[in-house]
Amino acid sequence: EWRTDRYLRRLEATLLVADPGSILVISGEGEVIEPDGDTIAIGSGGAYAQAAASALLAHTTLSAAQIAQAAMEIAADLCIYTNKQIVMETLGDSQ
Repeated sequence: EWRTDRYLRRLEATLLVADPGSILVISGEGEVIEPDGDTIAIGSGGAYAQAAASALLAHTTLSAAQIAQAAMEIAADLCIYTNKQIVMETLGDSQ
């Protein structure tokens, strides 16, 4: 229904959503993409963030939220188009 809305039909945002069992990328065009591995990243610094998240996942006992935060901060240090203004939304008690 949102695709027929006058303003939302031109939505070009990309969302990365996850729960304890799965990770999905949802595009503004309505595409739903499931990654091949255990990590995924989006945006201009996505490759840096995904590399950092993969390393942190393999070599630390950090929580998913802590890995995401650290990976985005590393990406911001490496990519000139990525900043450290990070907004992470969590629902319920699962983090």
